[in-house]
Amino acid sequence: MSGQESVRKPSRGEEIEAAEREAASHRLLAQAEAERIPVEETTRAVPDRRWRRGR
Repeated sequence: MSGQESVRKPSRGEEIEAAEREAASHRLLAQAEAERIPVEETTRAVPDRRWRRGR
């Protein structure tokens, strides 16, 4: 041996698991984007009348 580490090829099972993780990541990101609330809607001022009840 020349002292260099041999590069191990991943097994078929490891390749399938990596592909499944990648697909799951894409699904989660797509779901998060679909459920995202635009900033314009979250920063809109809405009067809170609960504090005026005591007056």
